[in-house]
Amino acid sequence: MAPRDLSIRNGLLLDPSQHLEGKYDLLLKAGRVAEIAPAGKLRGKGDENLDARGLVVCPGLIDIHVHLREPGQSHKETIASGTLAAAAGGFTSVCCMPNTSPVNDNAEITRWMQEPERGAHVNVFPIGAATIGNKGEQLTNFSSLKSAGAVAVTDDGKPILGEAIMRQTLLGAGKLGIPVIQHAEDTRMTAGAAMHAGATAFRLGLRGWVPEAESTLVERDIRLAAETRAHYHVAHLSTAAALKAVRRAKRDRLRVTCEVTPHHFTLLDEDVGDYDTNFKMNPPLRSHTDREALLAGLEDGSIDCVATDHAPHTCNEKNQEFDHAPFGITGLETALGLCISVLHSRHKVPLARIVELLSVNPARVMGLQGCGTLTVGSHADVTVFHPAKKWTYHVTQSHSKSKNSPFDGWQLQGKVMATVVGGEIKFAADARR
Repeated sequence: MAPRDLSIRNGLLLDPSQHLEGKYDLLLKAGRVAEIAPAGKLRGKGDENLDARGLVVCPGLIDIHVHLREPGQSHKETIASGTLAAAAGGFTSVCCMPNTSPVNDNAEITRWMQEPERGAHVNVFPIGAATIGNKGEQLTNFSSLKSAGAVAVTDDGKPILGEAIMRQTLLGAGKLGIPVIQHAEDTRMTAGAAMHAGATAFRLGLRGWVPEAESTLVERDIRLAAETRAHYHVAHLSTAAALKAVRRAKRDRLRVTCEVTPHHFTLLDEDVGDYDTNFKMNPPLRSHTDREALLAGLEDGSIDCVATDHAPHTCNEKNQEFDHAPFGITGLETALGLCISVLHSRHKVPLARIVELLSVNPARVMGLQGCGTLTVGSHADVTVFHPAKKWTYHVTQSHSKSKNSPFDGWQLQGKVMATVVGGEIKFAADARR
C-alpha cells in the first residue's frame, strides 16, 4: 500500500545540498518530495501532518558502514532488527557489509538481502565482496553484483593486502563507476594485537596495534588510485598519518574519500580501562593526537562522512578475556547524539556540517541517487531531530539484538524525534501527528 501524503511543518529545515537553512514546510507524496515552501506557504495538503516546531528537519541520515549479520549470523542481528535500530537512530538508509555467512560475493545473496521478507524498516543498500569468500585472491563478478543492487565492493573485515589484486579491484570497480572500500589494516603488523600501541596496552600487558598498519596501506592504495583513476574510500579511518595521506590525495584531485566513526572521535585508547571488551574495536581506539586530528578533519572538510561500523555481537561473545573477545560495537542509535554532543556542542561544528557528514556526503560517496537531499522529486526520506534535547542511552532499551556498546548510561544531546522513509513514518519519539 502506498504511503499517505505527509506534510512536515514549522521546522528548521537544513539541506546543505540546496544551501537551505530556514523555516520551510515539506509535502511528501507517493514516496517523493512533492513540494518545499517557506513555512505556512505550502500549496498542497497532506493526509497526515507532522508538527516539527522547535525541531530540525533534514535529508534522511545514511550510514554507509553497518553489519546486519544476515545471512548466517542472526543470533547477533537480523536485517529487521538492525534496520529498526537504524530508524530509531534517525537513519533512513544503510549500506551493509558483505562479511556475512556465506559472504555476499554473488548476485543471489545481494538480492536476498533486499527481499521484502527480510522485514527491513529502512532502505538497505548491499555492498558486495571484492573477492570470492573475502579471501583476497579472485575477484567477484562486479557487474553482476552491481546489477543485483550492490553499491560498492569491499572485503571489509579483512584488508585487500595484495597489490596486484587491489589494482585489479580498482580497475574493475572504476569501469563500473562504483567505489572500492578498503579496511586499511596491514595484518602483517597487527597479528595478535588487541588494542592501540600505547601506555594503556603496556599497562594491561596487551600487544599493541601500531598506527603504521593503517597509514602504510592507505598510502599504497592512494598510489594505486592515482594510477587507475578509480574511486577509493577508506573505511573507519582512525590515525593522523592516514588522514594526512587522504588530505594530500584530495589536494592532488584524486577520487579519494574517507569516513570516521563516532567512537573514534569521542573515545581514547585509555578508555579501555581494565579490559572492558565493549571498548575493543577494529581499528582500535587511538591516541589523543589521533583523535584531535580526526576532530580537525571533521571540522575542515577533509573527512567526508561519519559512519558507525555498527558491529553487533552477543553478550557471551563479548564476555571473554580481552584478547579473545571479538572486535566491534553497536552504534546506530548513538551516532547522531554523539555527533551533536561532541562535534556541535563541544567543538562548535555547525549543524549543517553534521547533516553533510551524516546524509549529503554519504549519498555522494556511494552514488545514491535521490538520497541525501530534499529537492523536489527526491526520495521522501527525512530525519527530524531536536538539537538541544538531552537523553540517556540505555543498551537494555536498544532495538538491536546485541548490546555491545561503550556508551551505556551516557547522557547525550540531540534526540531523533521522527524518521520518515519513502514518505512513511518508521519511527516516532512522540505524538505530534
